[in-house]
Amino acid sequence: MSLSVAEILEALPRADDPDERGLSAEATRALFEKLSKRPMPTGSLHRLWNLGDVHARVGIAYLFYWIRSWFKSTDARQQDLVETNLRAALKLLEMMGYLRGAVMKMGQTLANLKDIAPDEFTDVLEKLHFEAPAMHYSLIREQLCSELGGDPEELFDEFETEAFAAASLGQVHRARLKTGERVAIKVQYPGIGRTIRADLRNLTPLLLPARLTKDWENVKAQVDEVRRSLERETDYEDEARLLEKARDLFTEDDNILVPRVYREFSTARVLTMQFVGGVHIHDFLSLNPSQEARNQAAELMMRAWYRLLYKGRMEYIDWHPGNFLFQDGKLGLIDMGGVWCLNDAAFDTMLRADHAMQTGDRNDISDFVRHWCEIGDDPSDQERLLKSVEYCEHVWKARIQPGVMDFGDAEDLRKTIDLLAELTKKRYTRGRSASPLVTRWELAYRTMLYRLGAKIDVHPIRDEEVKVTC
Repeated sequence: MSLSVAEILEALPRADDPDERGLSAEATRALFEKLSKRPMPTGSLHRLWNLGDVHARVGIAYLFYWIRSWFKSTDARQQDLVETNLRAALKLLEMMGYLRGAVMKMGQTLANLKDIAPDEFTDVLEKLHFEAPAMHYSLIREQLCSELGGDPEELFDEFETEAFAAASLGQVHRARLKTGERVAIKVQYPGIGRTIRADLRNLTPLLLPARLTKDWENVKAQVDEVRRSLERETDYEDEARLLEKARDLFTEDDNILVPRVYREFSTARVLTMQFVGGVHIHDFLSLNPSQEARNQAAELMMRAWYRLLYKGRMEYIDWHPGNFLFQDGKLGLIDMGGVWCLNDAAFDTMLRADHAMQTGDRNDISDFVRHWCEIGDDPSDQERLLKSVEYCEHVWKARIQPGVMDFGDAEDLRKTIDLLAELTKKRYTRGRSASPLVTRWELAYRTMLYRLGAKIDVHPIRDEEVKVTC
């Protein structure tokens, strides 16, 4: 793939351009307005070309930063690096906002890594959580009319054509039913299912070297599980069922709010829910809440997760900042797309993991790791066993050791990521097909509680939820 001289120059950071030193509101609106009018590409080649083009532009920007750094002072190099990071993040924001789907989910993961990834990346890409560029109403109106069987402005007493939230798979519009209830209507982007299949097809060539190893069947099984998980997130009828199931698990005294589903206005691609008020984590933290308020929010999040797991047999995977709302000591859980429903065998496996956490005994943890990671007695697998046990002991620390844990410890979070990176680099990730889903949750929940700066003891919450289930 070749770039013109003009494109190369355009990719370089410009210190004299104030918009390149920060993501101004005007720049954001201009970028999102442009993206809102562009239909999302669904073909594999088109999506692959866009990924490759941005990869080349970002790579060239960092190459020229490296060359320029030879001739600059330390302070000037640091400023140049900040501007290069920002320009790269803006390129990624534009590309991910255009491609949406699985690609945008990768950006959301990166945005969660506060104090781990460069601030310029996390600050810019955080907009992908719930401020992603919405599609222009004209591009999704046909989807709404086709799914609901009529003009939304006629079906509802009020309907806001401008989306108030958007993410990787769809966008949300406020409305009011003719019976008076305020609702949030989630509309799936047209063709989003095809984009997921296209992105995973583009991933296949990168996996070809694994065909030559004994791990190929396991790698293939894990990729298939990821594909199924993403495709389930595009089935709004399934999400409606899970929302209804989750809503029945909580009472008013729990202070955990799951929205009611309005089935008569919901389909496989449109989901109409009770409107739940509150603010997302960014706005919650901007209010400078007390440590007590932060801890209370974290405890509600953990209680919701344990209740779904033990009583609902659902592992809530998608700890996406846009899926939680905070309001006056209550927690809104407004999205149930990213859920792993546990059959009897999977639930027994989760109980086995829980037993290892409760005893904290290394032999119990090793036994579970052998089971989950499919490790036998081959001497060549012993290092993989030791490294996997080390990883589990670290990420399970809050659930192994009774007492308050400081989830705001940046070094502890960084060690989690370093251990995971080491396992991946050494190709020690063979395990159950659901391993990527569980790993996704471990990283997501840690980064969310890190952002809250929570200091909580999860053991009393776990013990109470086990009693509720029993």
